[in-house]
Amino acid sequence: MKQDWDRRADVVVIGGGHAGCEAAAAAARMGAATMLVTQRLETLGEMSCNPAIGGLAKGQLVREIDALDGLMGRAIDAAGIQFRILNRSKGPAVQGPRAQADRALYRRAMRRLLDAQAGLELLAGTVEDLVVADGRLAGLVLADGRRIACGAAVVTTGTFLRGLIHCGEKRWPAGRVGDAPSYGLSAALGRLGFPLGRLKTGTPARLDGRTIDWAVLEMQAGDDPPVPFSFLTDRIATPQVSCGITFTNERTHAVIRANLHRAPMYSGQIESVGPRYCPSIEDKVVRFADKDRHQIFLEPEGLDDPTVYPNGVSTSLPAEVQAEMLATIPGLERAAILRPGYAIEYDFVDPRELDHALETRRVRGLFLAGQINGTTGYEEAGGQGLLAGINAARMVAGSPPFVLDRADAYIGVMVDDLVTLGTAEPYRMFTSRAEYRLILRADNADARLTPKGLAAGCVGGERGARFQAKAAALAAARCRLAELTASPTALRRHGLEVNQDGVVRSAWELLAYRGIDLERLAAIWPELGDIGGEVAGQLAIEGGYQGYLARQEAEVRAYRREEELALPADLDYATVGSLSAEVRQKLAAARPASLAAAARIPGITPAALAALLAHVRKRPGNAA
Repeated sequence: MKQDWDRRADVVVIGGGHAGCEAAAAAARMGAATMLVTQRLETLGEMSCNPAIGGLAKGQLVREIDALDGLMGRAIDAAGIQFRILNRSKGPAVQGPRAQADRALYRRAMRRLLDAQAGLELLAGTVEDLVVADGRLAGLVLADGRRIACGAAVVTTGTFLRGLIHCGEKRWPAGRVGDAPSYGLSAALGRLGFPLGRLKTGTPARLDGRTIDWAVLEMQAGDDPPVPFSFLTDRIATPQVSCGITFTNERTHAVIRANLHRAPMYSGQIESVGPRYCPSIEDKVVRFADKDRHQIFLEPEGLDDPTVYPNGVSTSLPAEVQAEMLATIPGLERAAILRPGYAIEYDFVDPRELDHALETRRVRGLFLAGQINGTTGYEEAGGQGLLAGINAARMVAGSPPFVLDRADAYIGVMVDDLVTLGTAEPYRMFTSRAEYRLILRADNADARLTPKGLAAGCVGGERGARFQAKAAALAAARCRLAELTASPTALRRHGLEVNQDGVVRSAWELLAYRGIDLERLAAIWPELGDIGGEVAGQLAIEGGYQGYLARQEAEVRAYRREEELALPADLDYATVGSLSAEVRQKLAAARPASLAAAARIPGITPAALAALLAHVRKRPGNAA
């Protein structure tokens, strides 16, 4: 049937949050004529919850987004008002950069980046329906009746799909405070057969910083100098601030316990599942009844904004109970509430409906990214948006998908977890989810991913040139370290104690010794003294962990061999012998792409894997 279209685009991105901004910019960088459609252009890049980017594992995601020429790292470098490397005292694999943001500066920085992106059009509107023909997306329909034809679309609706806000007994439809929810898209996805579920997230009250007694609080400053997120940023120019630290107490907990019957999570008003690792304060008081206090970080929301975000007291209790609770906390006794905290429920799609390119299996050309896939967090959303945008543009161009695996990136770990295992609660990234986290560090994200981005066409010239210069400097420094050698006797004369075994050691080998760094080696070989900055930091990690890295690289090679044992997309698990009904059901739901992916599904036994491998090898034309 012939369609009448008002507009056309190669790729349309629905939603202007963190996933949508990254998806739209990525598709446009790939050369696709791209349109981003969102309810209000002034809220592009809005930080709907906490005013911060990064953290443990999340910081690695941001560096990976940046390495593929995404926007988030550059935006937070322009807007960050306190930068800290978390877990600095621990190993580099579990360290995570984090920055508090000035909300307004972040929003403006993101808009500048989007406006500067060639091939990207920003359009105010609400998408109400999807047009599908012969199993392929053909276009979409706006609430005002306009019809937009497209080759691919990326849906990044955040908490807007049938969003419902709860604050005590009160509840009202909203995508977030001040924005209308989306009903049409939920209905469209349901009609197409996508299984929809409900999840919940929440946010704390916003406080007036002018009414907080900062004098009684412990203050925490950021790192000096601040370490940028983006590999393109040389220094942070935005003024830096400190945040305050306080704690709940028994009086706080008593107020909460006395009002649990009015908390939507406990009254039965909310039935959906919230984030396990970021619970509300009422949930903390119930689940951790043995704890007599919980920490709160008081984070300023801007340099010229008195609003303070009390990180650690997310709540959906009634507004008057929130005021009573906060008044029991040191420093907050007279704090004025600018906006009460609330919880929000929203629809999501079972991510097992997607392949590793984040394209839906049911509708060709339809991609999903962000909270619609069951995740929580700006960084998780941004990583998915970037990948979906790249792949939407590649699909339109007729190119194969761009896929990252578990040994490539945290983005790859996240996507594989989602599309293979699904999720019953908001998914959050942790370093413990990554088997190869010693390789997937924040410092080397560019070395891991920028060459892949250059090959895929999503990395621009400025970043490519900057990366090539850094890569050349690293390679030259590694060669220099490998070529400089000394005997144990010579090393002892310089105060370096090694086994007196007559074995000549290189400067590179010596970096693996505890207590030996580039500074000590430069005392022996002065020509090493000019190695500094990012190159010195990365060499220190690579040299210090070279034995561990070699072992992990061997594990990666074994993993990739297993990943090569592909499972056909059309495999009928009912025909595989020796499998229980439960195992067949799990495999049919997950549809793993490889034998290694099947092994990651809980409940899939070694015997089941052996039966699966034997069956696949028997298929005609399969030489696995």
